[in-house]
Amino acid sequence: MVLPPTEQPNPLSQELDRLAPLELARLMNRQDAGVPAAVAEALPQIARAIQAIAEGMAQGGRLFYQGAGTSGRLGALDAAELGPTFSLEPGRAVALIAGGPTALTQSVEGAEDDPDQGAADLAAHGFRPPDVLVALAASGRTPYVLGGLRHANGLGAVTIGVACNPDTPLLAEAQIPILALTGPEVLTGSTRLKAGTAQKLVLNMLSTGAMVRLGKVYGNRMVDVQPANRKLRRRAVGMVMDLVGVDEVQARELLEASGWQVKVAVVMGISGTGAAEAQAALERAGGRVREALVQLVRHG
Repeated sequence: MVLPPTEQPNPLSQELDRLAPLELARLMNRQDAGVPAAVAEALPQIARAIQAIAEGMAQGGRLFYQGAGTSGRLGALDAAELGPTFSLEPGRAVALIAGGPTALTQSVEGAEDDPDQGAADLAAHGFRPPDVLVALAASGRTPYVLGGLRHANGLGAVTIGVACNPDTPLLAEAQIPILALTGPEVLTGSTRLKAGTAQKLVLNMLSTGAMVRLGKVYGNRMVDVQPANRKLRRRAVGMVMDLVGVDEVQARELLEASGWQVKVAVVMGISGTGAAEAQAALERAGGRVREALVQLVRHG
């Protein structure tokens, strides 16, 4: 029986249980160093997926993540961060994990073996185009995930598959297959290690890239951040100071006048317009600060 790469014993860690803590850490660090290179091989497919997600969401679609175990938890983490980071409306990013919410913190044995539940979970959320599905499975063979993928494909939705083994059903059936070939783990079969790191890197690119394409970033600043606590309010003030070129007092005045909407405050400060006009320009520009500023200069 030929084992897939993620399940094969790693010859470099055969004496893992005999290593001192520093030796163990060095070995894991050396193994982890190869993960970005594995992800780099999939950059063209990642770029296609970024564009597909952005296009679907621009049409009002939602971004779904579906996985089991570590893959499902990584999807849930990514989905949870899109609201506070980019002010993505509640319900626009949906994470589904085999075994339901309980599986986020503890193992739900057998849940990942049910393809019908994968399809049912998507159906229960009314999944349909232009919704986009990111199907996550390090093995590329998880039945729960494949059930969801096939359901989404049957509806004609965009499907993205992320796996760490080649020649798998997930990659064969996803419209946009993303392979991060990370190889054998330091701890044999523990795909929360290199495979999990690779999936996290891919998800970072997919969601951040899509949010950039949707106009939720100006330059390299998170201008759609929700200033919901002291740290984020300080960050908002700093962004307005830097982007507009004003002092702290002026930045706070702009933010207060905008209702603490960083985008609106930036457009107000740079264009010299009021909050209502800045907000209207942003709406016409689809939320894109740069386009809103061009409009105001053109018509100013």
